Amino acid sequence: MTGKNNNKNPSLHEWQQLAEKELRGRPLQDLERRSGEGLTIKPLYTADDLDDLDHMTGLPGLPPFTRGPRATMYAGRPWTIRQYAGFSTAEESNAFYKKNLAAGQQGLSVAFDLATHRGYDSDHPRVAGDVGAAGVAIDSVEDMKILFRDIPLDRVSVSMTMNGAVLPVMACFIVAAEENGITPQQLAGTLQNDILKEYMVRNTYIYPPEPAMRIVADIIRYTAQHMPKFNPVSISGYHIQEAGATLVQELAFTLANGLEYVRTAINSGLDVDNFAPRLSFFFGIGMDFFAEIAKLRAARLLWAELMQEHFSPKDPRSRMLRTHCQTSGVSLTAADPWNNIMRTTIEALAAVLGGTQSLHTNAFDEALALPTDFSARIARNTQLVIQEETGICDVVDPLGGSFFIESLTGQFVTKARKLIDEVEALGGMTRAVEQGMPKQRIEQAAARRQARIDRGDEVIVGVNKYRRDIEEDIDILDVDNEAVRKSQIKRLEAVRAGRDEQACQQALAALEAGARGKENLLDLAIKAARARATVGEITTALEKVYGRHKATTPVISGVYGAIYKDDEKFESLKKDISHFAGQQGRKPRLLIARLGQDGHDRGARIIASAFGDLGFEVITGPLFQTPAEAARQAVEDSADLIGISSLAAAHKTLVPQMLDELAKSNVGDKPVICGGVIPPKDHQQLYELGVSAIYGPGANILDTAGEVLELIRKSAWGSNT
Repeated sequence: MTGKNNNKNPSLHEWQQLAEKELRGRPLQDLERRSGEGLTIKPLYTADDLDDLDHMTGLPGLPPFTRGPRATMYAGRPWTIRQYAGFSTAEESNAFYKKNLAAGQQGLSVAFDLATHRGYDSDHPRVAGDVGAAGVAIDSVEDMKILFRDIPLDRVSVSMTMNGAVLPVMACFIVAAEENGITPQQLAGTLQNDILKEYMVRNTYIYPPEPAMRIVADIIRYTAQHMPKFNPVSISGYHIQEAGATLVQELAFTLANGLEYVRTAINSGLDVDNFAPRLSFFFGIGMDFFAEIAKLRAARLLWAELMQEHFSPKDPRSRMLRTHCQTSGVSLTAADPWNNIMRTTIEALAAVLGGTQSLHTNAFDEALALPTDFSARIARNTQLVIQEETGICDVVDPLGGSFFIESLTGQFVTKARKLIDEVEALGGMTRAVEQGMPKQRIEQAAARRQARIDRGDEVIVGVNKYRRDIEEDIDILDVDNEAVRKSQIKRLEAVRAGRDEQACQQALAALEAGARGKENLLDLAIKAARARATVGEITTALEKVYGRHKATTPVISGVYGAIYKDDEKFESLKKDISHFAGQQGRKPRLLIARLGQDGHDRGARIIASAFGDLGFEVITGPLFQTPAEAARQAVEDSADLIGISSLAAAHKTLVPQMLDELAKSNVGDKPVICGGVIPPKDHQQLYELGVSAIYGPGANILDTAGEVLELIRKSAWGSNT
């Protein structure tokens, strides 16, 4: 089992005898396992496992770059330490950035609030609960100038996680720098600008796929001409993994997205070597330590091969995959959150040993709220300790040649290549996204993993094993959403009052006309930003031409339940639900309402899938509902219970509004529960408002379903008496 040919390594037979003796009669095959990735993991690897692995022959800095994109890697220059941060107002975020830069951070990575992501100004009625809550609010050039005040943008690189509202945000950034004497040619950094993965997992899209891909191409073309140090696209696997994808899926779908962006740019008239060297990638790093290392090595090899096969670039840098990494957010637990410090450290080590070019380490309290100064310092210092104290930076690709790592890298290459070929056979990633293939595969993987965790087959320390009886309070960052919104509205009013309105409207009209024609949209957006058009106004000008995209994706079924086949607890709960349905004449009906502008819907869709497998009738409201819209749906669909999904700190605004709307309707007596990232300190307030139960990250779905059934049963009995 441990070698392809035991005759090549006679000592293997002796090892097998010793191993079987230690196992006391258990078969040696018991130590072999299949990972959640579908990878075969053996207890021992030898040189025999390296047969036919061509990637072993490469050297760092040379194609196919398996061992690293730079010849000297960290021995010549360590990775860049970044922290993804932004919250509340531009003033507060600016102070936070300057403090972090002084403490050793080497580049900025901006988190925008959800209103900005979705192209709404802070005074728009749809974003009342989202302004400043999960990132910094940016409405105009004036906000952007404050955000980077006293920060030398000609020396500090800036990464911006922005996809939906890329045009107005990039335009405001360029104009803000310009008005501080820094030209576009001097700006260094990265724009995420990865819209395909938004349709797959994160959902902060604005326009339909076809015009959105045109915007991507226009940004690539503009930066190729005017911003030689700026990376126009960061092709992101991070959010794919966070949505529940296996590492193989994350790798394959990310590279397939990359191929699509390269095609789009070439079809717009660019030569591959004019832009491909400045494409970058962004991968998530979870707790499967060795698999994450192998994934990054496989990514570099595959990208080099795919670029050569599809586009035949002349510049070897066009085949080079450079990546930023971020430790996993979904691996962070609300229960016993101090454990997250260890998790982040392990994940950071995997990213470094895998050869990342820059890294963000999550703070331990991010399963509860935005990070505090205290937790952000620990997260940043995690990288500083690894970089300065461990000696890891002394050697290029220190795990290169490891029997296990090289074999695992080969498995990733084979399995990811198969999935990429499947996407290509559908016509590329745009067509695959339109058909829903990636989203369905990812949701199936997420449901399977959640079922394994709920069953205890996959251990999460402090959640489903070694759980503490009493959780201690953790100090968390609390953003006053209403105060931020008032501040933003005041500045918006000042911007609109102080601008040349005629010049602004002319620039917006030119942008709208450009959307109907072929002019470069980023160039036109920059002109509008100079005239002090706001993020929302620039977005609306394009929306008049393209409309807003509305996704309709069915909930998967049968995947969660299949893991629980013949499980006594699962079957007993199914019978209870079936019995209730028999008494009431229909299945218990649950409405899952997704309020505000947060598009992360992994948890809500897993709940919908699992509850459906148990026998509930689950109605999933559309993304981005207002409380009034969700309450109206609860009435129209005669919901027995309303579940509110909250992940982006909007619960203090939107949940009370939802309860008020329900009170006005004839379903005000129906139980309401909340799920998602809600700090424990806010629980009592929600209970006093009328929320019946709150379920945070790590809640067991079967236990939750049993409690939900009991709430519905009590409500139904109450309504019949």
